[in-house]
Amino acid sequence: MDEDARSRLMSLLEERYRRRTPRSLAIHERARKVMVRGGSHTLRLWVPYPVSLSRARGSAIWDVDGNAYTDYWQGHYANILGHNPGVIIRTLRDVHERGALQTGFEEATQIELAELIVRQLGDGGSRVRFTTSGTLATMYAIMVAEAATGRELVLKVGGGWHGASPFLLKGVRFDAVKGFDHPDSAGIPRGLSRKTLLTRFGDLEDLKRVLRAKGDRIACFIVEPFLGAGGFLPAPRDYLEGARRLTERHGVLLIFDEIVSGFRFGPTGLQTLYGVRPDLSTFGKLIGGGHAVSAVVGRSDVMEICEPGGARRRRVLFEGGTFSAHAEYMTAGLVMIKHLIRHAGEIYPRLARLGASLRRGIEAAFADAGIEARCTGDGNDVVPGSSLFFVHFPRTRAPFRRPEDLQDPRVSDHDLRERVFKLALLNEGVHVTHGGGAASTAHNEKAVRKTIDACAAVARLFKKFL
Repeated sequence: MDEDARSRLMSLLEERYRRRTPRSLAIHERARKVMVRGGSHTLRLWVPYPVSLSRARGSAIWDVDGNAYTDYWQGHYANILGHNPGVIIRTLRDVHERGALQTGFEEATQIELAELIVRQLGDGGSRVRFTTSGTLATMYAIMVAEAATGRELVLKVGGGWHGASPFLLKGVRFDAVKGFDHPDSAGIPRGLSRKTLLTRFGDLEDLKRVLRAKGDRIACFIVEPFLGAGGFLPAPRDYLEGARRLTERHGVLLIFDEIVSGFRFGPTGLQTLYGVRPDLSTFGKLIGGGHAVSAVVGRSDVMEICEPGGARRRRVLFEGGTFSAHAEYMTAGLVMIKHLIRHAGEIYPRLARLGASLRRGIEAAFADAGIEARCTGDGNDVVPGSSLFFVHFPRTRAPFRRPEDLQDPRVSDHDLRERVFKLALLNEGVHVTHGGGAASTAHNEKAVRKTIDACAAVARLFKKFL
């Protein structure tokens, strides 16, 4: 699709969208007067403006103009049971009656949630500390690793997203000239950015190369066992097994970022399915039951650096924030994880079937219109199916193995996915982010059929502008 045709298509889509959502537009214009870009999270502020919600339930959301959407964003993937599931809402009703506002005291629910997470990971020697966001969890994990090893370099995967910590805002967005090797934000101290090194996802030889060259200065290697924003790609088994061996050999701490993958594919972390035990892990999203909960879980001999006193002269000030381990949040997380454990045999196979139906159905809908669309999100020989789907519009027939394959504009049409496809689907009553999202237990075959039909309508429209 040439730029002129794309511009005409976007004009048509925006005109239709404005006709559907005049109240949302008015609310956004009001927000723009007092808030940066009219909101507080960039992914929620799409072009030309976001819908404003009136309610959300199960697989659907409704905007203030009365439009209904099948939603696959599902609270940034936190709502595996759908929006406002009854099993959590009923429990919180009781919590609110007892008084759920912040007390400023430690409460026992956090102990039970920590015990449950550690038990499900099968590692009784771990220690847990809760905080309130994935960004904070990964930031603290890096600080713990650097303090525990006495080293200052951090190794991450190009295209991996670990939140907006200054340690990790490098190598997230692909640049046609520099690839991933550049800082992603202004305001990061130049020296800090130089201390963040990159390796290619799934490339064990490249990991060996980096560790051979600088392994004695690297504190940690942080990696997602299933890439989230980087493209919904599962790590090969031998890659994670090799990463474990190599990091141990070089005295580097291995960190698994399981903010997205934790409890998504089974009632545990992916580390359990892979049989690879990292030194530190970060969890979030599902462990809060729709609330602001994240956690750092790690070996007790590593996490002790957060303890006051003891043998270490200096400690990491992982002190927590006002709402860390809030009793309401801990209760919601307990209800969520216990529900997933009790119903694992039903929930996870069904989610895998829904995800597979979405991925194959979307590809077929575009193929019928003569347009190639390719979905990532499949499992592998370790991951038993997946509820996730990520739609791409390839420009070559190269396989999608790494974030480079998905973000390089010469390989895949990023703009068509992120801007045009999103708006076109919204006009058809389907909401996605990054061209896809996750099925929840509230989705069913009817919702999947609606989504595939919506993609077929979008494909026919795209065909007119090719």
